[in-house]
Amino acid sequence: MNGSTDVLRHQASAGAVLRLIRNGRASSRAAIARVTGLSPTTVAQRVEALIGAGYVREAGMGVSQGGRRPRALEIDPSSGVVCAVDLGSQHATFGLLDLSGRLIATRRERIDIADGVEPILTWMVGVVDALVAEHAEPSQRLRGYGIGVPGPVDSRTGALVSPSRMPGWNGVDVAAAVSGLTGLPTVVDNDANLMALGEHGLVRDVEHLVFVKVGSSIGCGVIASGTLHHGHHGMAGDISHVTVPDAPPVLCSCGRTGCLDAVAGGTAIVRALRDAGMHVDGVDDVLALARDAHPLATQMLREAGMRVGKVLATIMNFFNPQRLVLGGILGEAEAFAAGVRSAIYLECLPMITDELDIVVSQAKEHAGILGAGRLVLDRVFDVGDLESTR
Repeated sequence: MNGSTDVLRHQASAGAVLRLIRNGRASSRAAIARVTGLSPTTVAQRVEALIGAGYVREAGMGVSQGGRRPRALEIDPSSGVVCAVDLGSQHATFGLLDLSGRLIATRRERIDIADGVEPILTWMVGVVDALVAEHAEPSQRLRGYGIGVPGPVDSRTGALVSPSRMPGWNGVDVAAAVSGLTGLPTVVDNDANLMALGEHGLVRDVEHLVFVKVGSSIGCGVIASGTLHHGHHGMAGDISHVTVPDAPPVLCSCGRTGCLDAVAGGTAIVRALRDAGMHVDGVDDVLALARDAHPLATQMLREAGMRVGKVLATIMNFFNPQRLVLGGILGEAEAFAAGVRSAIYLECLPMITDELDIVVSQAKEHAGILGAGRLVLDRVFDVGDLESTR
């Protein structure tokens, strides 16, 4: 089979037609025919197959292009839901989305990820079942899971790789484990990657984006040419163990000293304030002190921001993104954000910063579940050739 025949077959598949409807490039049978070059008869067959499978529905009349108004097509949200889960070390955030990507319901629960793989995943599935029972329509069956985890995920095998904040999870294929429990398709990625993906979904005109998540720990996700960039095996964007020049020799979980996570993450700031004789239980207390203009808390947040900014400046110079997004609980702190901006403008060339937007996350605490939802919807809609189209 030659190359041109392969292209035609790809354009003719139900999956290709579905992608055109999902991304808004075609919202009617006539538009699909114009974009693909398929005959009206073939387009009608593909669309009817997608409607019959519950992926697409007709939604009234579209805009006329000079003749009769076409019948508009859209993703059918009524036939299913997906669940997005952002697992953290101490919290889990759940989101239920319909097939159009609309967020139907959210829930946040306290957890201890160190409780172990089976207890956490079994509990997670139970929470999801309750969300579906409470918020989904009778016709909306659960179609799949998208899960973010606070550790590196090998994109080739799906296994967690030495996740320092997830004791007992090393080597676990979370997607396979959840699919084994539920029988449903499951996709898993690092939480910062999914936050980058969720943020990007709100700013589609931005092709090159870096998202840095700063909470108790630090992570980073990269969108390159509109696509999540994993690197060779999924470790792209992992800046937590970059050594910070002139940082104090604080021991990191990796065994080295001066890593960014160990000197600039929320846990590091809490520890430093405790060493200074202050009573703080966690990052929330640090932020409360800073809002009350406590000088030491404010100074430490700004210093942490500058350390993160120095590491990010190298990434800005190398990658030249359009937008740098600060997310996570510390990313929204004014003193921290000011430190990041100060370091980047000091360390980067003007040609890099002239058109660089440095902003706080729009998606905020929903960034992770929006990204996980987007990822699992891509899996659910990866239908290829439906049997009835062959």
